[in-house]
Amino acid sequence: MNSEGIKNIFEKFCSLNVLVIGDVMIDSYLWGKVDRISPEAPVPIVAVNKRENRLGGAANVALNIQSLGARPILCSVIGDEPKGELFLELLLKQKLSPKGIIKSKSRITTTKFRVIGNNTQMLRVDEEVDGNLIDEDTTELFSAIKKIINNEKINVIIFEDYDKGAITPDLISKVVKFASENSIPVVADPKKKNFKNYKNITFFKPNLKELKEGLKLDILPENISEMENAVDDLQRKNNIDCVMVTMSEAGVYLSRKEKHNNTFVRQYIPAHVRNIADVSGAGDTVISVAALCIALGIDVYFAATLSNLAGGLVCEEVGVVPVNKEKLLKEALALMQ
Repeated sequence: MNSEGIKNIFEKFCSLNVLVIGDVMIDSYLWGKVDRISPEAPVPIVAVNKRENRLGGAANVALNIQSLGARPILCSVIGDEPKGELFLELLLKQKLSPKGIIKSKSRITTTKFRVIGNNTQMLRVDEEVDGNLIDEDTTELFSAIKKIINNEKINVIIFEDYDKGAITPDLISKVVKFASENSIPVVADPKKKNFKNYKNITFFKPNLKELKEGLKLDILPENISEMENAVDDLQRKNNIDCVMVTMSEAGVYLSRKEKHNNTFVRQYIPAHVRNIADVSGAGDTVISVAALCIALGIDVYFAATLSNLAGGLVCEEVGVVPVNKEKLLKEALALMQ
C-alpha cells in the first residue's frame, strides 16, 4: 500500500461508529518520587506528588477509537455507588456517551490502583467483583445494545473481555446473532473464561498467554507447527474468519480463512524494536486499530501490521494511554518507505 492509500485509510477512520462491549474500569494512579527504603519493611517509600483517575479496560478501547478519529459507543455495567459516579464523570469529561452504560446494585465498579515511583510501576491493587452479571443485568445490557444498533449506523462491534463478568456466553451469542442479522463485523479481544465462546466472528485477537490458557496448551512461539495446528483447530471449531496472536518480542502470528476452499493463509509479522516503558493497555490499542481496519474492509495483513505498530507505540508511554493518531500515521508512512 502506498502513502496516499495509508493517508486515505486514516481519514476514513473519522466516518466510523464503533460499539465497544466489555468490562470497564477506573485506572487510579498515585505518582511520586522514590529516594529511600521504608524502615518498617524492605519496600520503597513513594512520596506522592500527583493523583490521577483515568478510564480503563474497555473504556480505554473507546478512548483509542476516539483518538483515531472514529466515534465509540461504550456498553457495559458499573456499580451503583460512588466509584460508578466517578466513572460516569470521567466518561463525560472525555466526551464519551453514557447511553450504553448500565448501573447495577449487585456489583461494584472495577478500580485498579497503580503506584508509580520514578516513572516505574511499584504496586497495583485491584478492587473488583469478577463473577458473571446476574441475568437481569445481562438482559438490560443486551436491550441497550440492541437499541443502539437499531438507532445508529454501527460499522463494527468490539468485545473487550477482561474476565470481570460483563461479557457472558449468553450475551456473546445474542450479540453475534444480532450483528450477523445487521451485517456488522464482530471482533474480540478475549480472556480465559469466555475464550471458546467467541464463535462465528470476524476477527479474534488473543495474546500468546491467552491462547495457551484458553486452549489449555503449552504453545511456544518457536514451535511453528504447534502454533499453526492450534489456531487452525480453533478457527474451524468456532468458525472464525481471522485469528491474530500477539507474541510480544516474537511479533504477531496471523491466520485468515480462505472462504472459497476453507483453507488458511498464515503469516508472521515481526515486532518493532521499542524502548518499552509500560505494556499496560497495549492490547486495547491493537484491537482498536484492527477493528477500524476491519470496518473499512481493509486486508487483514495490513490491519495486523498497523495494529502491531500501534501497540508498540503506546508501550513507550508510562501508564494506560490511547494511541496518538499523528504518531501512528507518521510511523506507518515511514514503514512504507
